Amino acid sequence: MLDPVSTLHRLGGIARGRQLGALGISRSALSRSVNAGRILRVRAGVFATHGTDADVVTAAAHGGALTCGSALRTHGVWVLSESDAPHVWLGRNGRAHPHLGCRCVRHHFEGRTRFGIVEVEDALQHLHTCEGDESFFVSFESAWRLGLIGRAARDRIRAALPRSARWLVDFARPDADSGLESLLRLRLHLLGVHLTTQLAIPGVGRVDFVVDGRLIIEVDGREHHGAPAMRHRDLARDAAASRLGYETLRFDYAQVVHDWPAVQAAIEGALRRARDRL
Repeated sequence: MLDPVSTLHRLGGIARGRQLGALGISRSALSRSVNAGRILRVRAGVFATHGTDADVVTAAAHGGALTCGSALRTHGVWVLSESDAPHVWLGRNGRAHPHLGCRCVRHHFEGRTRFGIVEVEDALQHLHTCEGDESFFVSFESAWRLGLIGRAARDRIRAALPRSARWLVDFARPDADSGLESLLRLRLHLLGVHLTTQLAIPGVGRVDFVVDGRLIIEVDGREHHGAPAMRHRDLARDAAASRLGYETLRFDYAQVVHDWPAVQAAIEGALRRARDRL
């Protein structure tokens, strides 16, 4: 007879009892394994190994698979939303199973209910439906940079988007260093501000963005350049840029994500000053 633990491992760490039964594992064998602490009973008829990702177990307890930002984070993709509530794909007709401490966000996108983690391509499509253009765009560029979506996948994602959103795929590029850079570039594009990205300036180094040949914009990600050595390097770069006639604006994660009006006003003010000097 097959061993429930090794069989569950082969199935990705989690499965329905009827799937295990079809492979020859009896209900009594599953009960013995649960009572012995060898496997977990996630809910009635669903079992998992002890090493299965906690969010995957939570999603299965709710009735489906991790999707949207919850899935993309597990794939290493940059996600804009800071919420840690699990997003669960139940398939088109799947039934939700609220559970103790449940904070799950359920989705009934096309497809059949299953467990695990939704693949990047599908998770990106789900993310656009769930959170809209900005969240989709920053995660799409991150996934592209990581090599997780090839040309065929990008084409399929584009075709699946509403017509009004397909330009986001056309505008995307694979070299954004962070989702924060993607977000700033998208927002400024919508304001009609065109950026030169990742420009190498002699005596300064590579900078995130240059606008109108005179304004440098740098963004610090969630990890932040807070170490004294990094702070000194940034100040030295800004001084070198000033000697060459550039103005530098530097923003951190909290400013771009949570205080965008102030960031926009600062950039527009700097651009006005630069144009007034012409």
